[in-house]
Amino acid sequence: MKRVAILISGSGSNMVALARSMTGDHPARPVLVASNDPAAAGLGKAAAMGIATAAVDHRAFGGDRAAFEAALLAPLLAARPDIVCLAGFMRILTAGFVQRFAGRMLNIHPSLLPRYPGLDTHRRALEAGDAEAGCTVHEVTPALDAGPILGQARVPILPGDTPQTLAARVLVQEHRLYPAVLRRFVAGDRRPLLLPAAAET
Repeated sequence: MKRVAILISGSGSNMVALARSMTGDHPARPVLVASNDPAAAGLGKAAAMGIATAAVDHRAFGGDRAAFEAALLAPLLAARPDIVCLAGFMRILTAGFVQRFAGRMLNIHPSLLPRYPGLDTHRRALEAGDAEAGCTVHEVTPALDAGPILGQARVPILPGDTPQTLAARVLVQEHRLYPAVLRRFVAGDRRPLLLPAAAET
């Protein structure tokens, strides 16, 4: 049984989707949910699901990323994860941290990479006049949002969409895509998974 640690910064909705999927005959189980924000709502959700939690407040390190990551590594390594999933973790990790988990760290990003790495993805897609948007699960490498793509889900951009309405529809697909990709990844399947678009309601 593979051990999965999940890093979050906020509400933890993708973490909840991942954790709920890791039951029954799933070949992995969540062993830790950690956050850079002790007030992250997702920590309470994880605790309620019986998952160990940890919080390392990045603000206490005054911008010293190496010191923050060293503190974060303590509970993370103690959990002995086989796979680390970033799920709304809003800190850019150093190359040294990423390379420690090379080939076994995943992230979900709210755009159809390689389009719109970084922030404000939904606004950027709307301003570009794109016909569709979506989300991508990828392996994490030292280059931001540039690792091998493991899966994508698409949604049409509708007339009158705002960044908020588009984000809400993409989030629904994130909750479908990430668990599906993780299950395949744990089993050793790294072929990109392209989910068919769900019917709009």
